[in-house]
Parts: sequence; C-alpha cells; structure tokens
Amino acid sequence: MADTTAGAPGQRGYKKVLKGLDLTLFTVCAILVIDQLAASAAIGPQSVFWWIFTMVLFFIPYGLITAELGSAYPDQGGIYAWVRRAFGPRWGGRTAWLWWINVALWQPSVFILFAGIFAALFMPDLPLWSQIVIAIALTWLTVWINIVQLDIGKWVPNLGAIFKVAIMLAIGIGGFVYAANHGVANELTISSMTPSWGASLAFLPVIVYNFMGFELMSGASAEMKNPARDVPLTIALSGILIAAFYLFATIGILIALPLDEINLVSGIIDTLRVFLGEGGAGGALVIALGLMALYSFVANMVTWTMGANRSAAEAALDGNLPPMFARLHAVHKTPASAAIVTGIVTTVVIVIYGFLAADAEDLFWTLFAFSSIVFLLPYLVMFAAFLRLRSIDPATPRPYRVPGGNGGAWVFAILCMLFILQAIVFFIYTPGEFDLNYAGSVLIGVLVTIVIGEGLVRWAERKFAG
Repeated sequence: MADTTAGAPGQRGYKKVLKGLDLTLFTVCAILVIDQLAASAAIGPQSVFWWIFTMVLFFIPYGLITAELGSAYPDQGGIYAWVRRAFGPRWGGRTAWLWWINVALWQPSVFILFAGIFAALFMPDLPLWSQIVIAIALTWLTVWINIVQLDIGKWVPNLGAIFKVAIMLAIGIGGFVYAANHGVANELTISSMTPSWGASLAFLPVIVYNFMGFELMSGASAEMKNPARDVPLTIALSGILIAAFYLFATIGILIALPLDEINLVSGIIDTLRVFLGEGGAGGALVIALGLMALYSFVANMVTWTMGANRSAAEAALDGNLPPMFARLHAVHKTPASAAIVTGIVTTVVIVIYGFLAADAEDLFWTLFAFSSIVFLLPYLVMFAAFLRLRSIDPATPRPYRVPGGNGGAWVFAILCMLFILQAIVFFIYTPGEFDLNYAGSVLIGVLVTIVIGEGLVRWAERKFAG
C-alpha cells in the first residue's frame, strides 16, 4: 500500500544550514567525476556523440523529474522518502538499502585509486599494504566528516566542486593549447563522431553512471533553508555546468592526444603531464592539480555518503531498515551510526582487496561491476514513484512541474527508465565480448545483495512492529 505521509523530520531537530550555493556546489561535486575523463576520451570521437545523446535524452529529463520530486516532497531521506510515499514502507526500505550498500561497496575503489595516484605522484615504490592503510584512513576520515555538524562538513564537497572545475578547465584549455602548438590528434567530424554498434556501446553505461546524483542533495531536505525554491534552481544551474565541463574536457583531450596515447591506468595525471610537462612551473602545476584531484576523490565520497547515510538513517528511524542505521548524533543530528556501519563495510572490502589484489584482481573489480548495477536499480523505482505520485497525490503543491502535463511526465520517465535499463544490460553484456563467467558472477552478486536487503527489511518490520 502506498504511504503518502512524510516521516517526522521536524521532530528530530535537524538544523537548516544548506543554502542554494551549497546545494549547487554539492551537486557539482557529486556528479562531476574527473577520473572517468580518460576512459571516455579513449572511446574516440564517438564519445562526443554519446555525451550529447545522453545529455539530451536522459540527463535533462532526469533533472526535470528530480526537480519536481525534490521541490514537491522536501522530505529528509530523498529518494527513500519519495519511494515510500509512492509504494509504501517496504519499497522505501528496499530502495534505501540498495542505495546505501552501493556507496559502501563503491567507496573502497575510490580510496584505493586515491592511494595509487598518491603513490604515482610522490612514492612510486609505495607497497600495496601501505596503500591499503591510506585507503582505510580515508574511510574513517569520511566517517568523521559525516558525523560532524553539517554547516562544517558541507565545506568539504563545496571545496571539492571548485577543485573539480579547476581541473576540468585545466584539461580543456590545456588540450586546446597543446593542439594549437602540435596539431589536432583526432579529427572531430560528423563521420568520425557517428556511433557504431560494438565496443563503444560499453561506454554508454559509464556515461549514464557519471550523470547520476541530482537526487543526492534531497537526502538532506530537512536541512535545507528553502528546498521548494532552491532544488529546481540548483538542478538547472548545476546541470548546465556539469554538461559543459564534461564536454569541454573530453574534447580537449581528444584534439590533443592520439587514441593510443590516452592512458587509462594513470589517466588524469598522465594527461596533465603531457599538457604541462614534468619539470619547472608546468611540473609544479601538475602536482598542484594532482593534489586537487586527490582531494576531489575524498570530497566525492563525502558527498555520496552524506546522501546515502541520511537515507538509510531515515529508513531505520521509520522502521524500514534495522536499528543499526538509526542513531543520530545527539548534538549535530547527523547519521552517526549509518556512517560508522558504512566505514566498517568499506574497511572490510579494502582489507579483502589487500589479500586478493596480487592474484585475484578480476574478482575484486567484478564486485564493483555488480555494485554499479545495484546502484542503478533504485532509479527505476524512483522514476516509477514519480509517475505514481502524479497519479495518487495530485493535490500536493508542486513549486516546479515537469512540462507537458501528464503526457510529458510519462515520456520523460519512460526515457529515463530505458536509459537505466540499457546501462544495466551493457554493464553485463558488450556486443562481441560476452563473457558468461563474468556475467554470471555479476548477476549472482546482484541477486545476493537483493536477498540480503530483503531479509533486513523484513527483520526491521518485525522488530519495529514488536
């Protein structure tokens, strides 16, 4: 049964500290991902088509839908609260679980990447277990930032957004300057950008994945000063910035570097070294931008854990997830226990990686392939919730509405669902490269995650009822 009532955020003492600028920087920090730029450019000129295609047919509709949900239902918990209103507590709990567990499983790869880039910049011979220690330390730093009061913690993603913009500008401008002096490495013509069936399709889910995060700020709706006004404005402004920077930086790389010289392993640092050099002022600037990139990795995880932990905490407070997620900090009213559980899960996965990396690295990365699918599943429910709330709750004031009436709402929601579905399919299957063992491992991982979540939701229901 649908539940169109909100929780009780007003009774929990949340402090309203997030302004419009905070929300814009928070969203830019969440969605703008710099470590994927080299991978996107490596697809070649076709990547420009896929960026634009996905922006027009997915990113814009997704942003419009999230703007309506976030301004009409400014409930603490964001995506969890919207699904709960539309489909009831059980579906809310399932959504909160999938959203939270993906972040807990994704965080290890980000901090292991941080340690690897740190080693490449400063200590090339840094042993694996020293890198593991760095990743664990970052995990608990993130936990601490999640627990401190939000008007302090919010500055981590705010500064991260500024650093990301600086890096994107450096890559884009550097690429154009490099090309002016050395010629264009890859012609960007209509024919070269025309997509083909095959390997380039493997990049489609990565583009969709990189565009996700508009709903993240709504996890802290009760901590916003004016969500009805600020959420739609934030989505419009941040969406324009994110789309422009992704395209600008990708094109900058493509016009400067031949495809076979785009390094997917070292990625961003190697690209900056090509543009700026390795010595003198250029080398110093590479180090400075590299430090910004490292900081942005931490800021990115702070942003996502802030949203996911708040959704999990709100679900637990409503009795839709176990009590281990529920405790708020006594003073700051931040999701303390959810943050600690996230830190424990992340630490365990990082340690497992330390034991498996030498001879079973593929197993570790398969874990994160399935976590990507787990991440996408809640969005199918969110877009369905948008349509259902339009149907069952038309009386709620909507400061912003998706244009086109109910017909426009259905078109946009179906477009978004189709993009999510194709991303899930292409995370498992790439034309001409289907690996049955890999696909089976990913699907088993998704199924196990769903089953564990279902058990936790049912257990929470019984405990809350008792």
